[in-house]
Amino acid sequence: MHFDQVPSELEAAKPILEKINDAGFEAYFVGGCVRDMILGQAIHDVDIASSAYPKEIKEIFQKTVDTGIQHGTVMVLDHGEGYEITTFRTESTYTDFRRPDSVTFVRSLSEDLKRRDFTINAFALAANGDVIDHFDGLTDLKHKQIKAVGVAHERFTEDALRMMRALRFASKLGFSIEEKTRDALKDLAPNLEKIAIERIQVEFEKLLMGQAAGDGLRDLVDVDLLSHMPGEAGMMSAEHVLHLAKHLDKKQPKTLPVCWLLYLGTAGLSADELQKELHSYKLSREIMGTVTRLAPIVQAPEKATVWDLYRVNDLSDALVEALAILEVDEAVRTRVRETLSSLAIRSPRELALNGGQLIKEGLATPGPALGNLLKQIEHAVVLNELDNDAEAIRAFTKEA
Repeated sequence: MHFDQVPSELEAAKPILEKINDAGFEAYFVGGCVRDMILGQAIHDVDIASSAYPKEIKEIFQKTVDTGIQHGTVMVLDHGEGYEITTFRTESTYTDFRRPDSVTFVRSLSEDLKRRDFTINAFALAANGDVIDHFDGLTDLKHKQIKAVGVAHERFTEDALRMMRALRFASKLGFSIEEKTRDALKDLAPNLEKIAIERIQVEFEKLLMGQAAGDGLRDLVDVDLLSHMPGEAGMMSAEHVLHLAKHLDKKQPKTLPVCWLLYLGTAGLSADELQKELHSYKLSREIMGTVTRLAPIVQAPEKATVWDLYRVNDLSDALVEALAILEVDEAVRTRVRETLSSLAIRSPRELALNGGQLIKEGLATPGPALGNLLKQIEHAVVLNELDNDAEAIRAFTKEA
């Protein structure tokens, strides 16, 4: 396969390849950027591999940074943008199922591509537009399948995270997983427990946001990776995951908080169980806060009161998105949207009179009683039992 024109992201980096080639070495675009170019998708990262060793790259270019020199990666800054150049390499055994014990720099592109995870990620693109495909990845793209490079058991034993990546790419691209690759997933699923939670989290979030997220969750159950995900064993049932999969067939979350709200917040967990699961994934405070506050509502939106919705109105976008994905009854969703949009106030700060003003006017004194009074005012205003008006609040305070 040959491309007369390449995307602008690659075109801008071509002078890097050409300069390395002119110095007597080889250089290629590799990996996902080539795959996405072939598929006509947006390119997010430009990866370059070369036969030149790090020391030689630094001799070719004037401005470089050692971003991962121990693994053969040098960033070149000569053309404004920073481009990482990684030397062709082979890798030794992976005794921890996560990273190679050592790497060896080589001059052979084919040797370098052998260590890639999947055939659709093992492409190389020359500066002249020629696509190099040593592992028949083009056929797998045509057949829309995820297939490991070489022996799947070996690839997944080297880095167990590749098992989650298989499901993630299948979800992102709407592909199926090739039979032998799937068999290896089933056989080696327990090795996922050896992978850092943060790495699993990233792949899982991408799976949930993929165009075929429903199938991704079914794969998670089918190959038994679900049993080896972070969290307490058995907390996330296959029944729940498969039920969520049906919803994600039609629409997928666009934000990370909604991903976790759908996955954990609809699982019927108790408050304590939910906290344990959230902490097990080492999620950000923002995500944990969103899930914790919205979980009771997404589990029973028809029971949500005006006060309930007021308390989460700062998360209205996430709530509305989640309810739409969960296909909650339209009448319930309409009520939720209309309630959120017509709230008299959105926070206590919007009250016409605050505690300081009440004290100044001699209507209240500092202390716990003032706090209780302000809560009563806030509650009455939210429920439209009291106008958010200074005179109305003064009258209410005098009668309280």
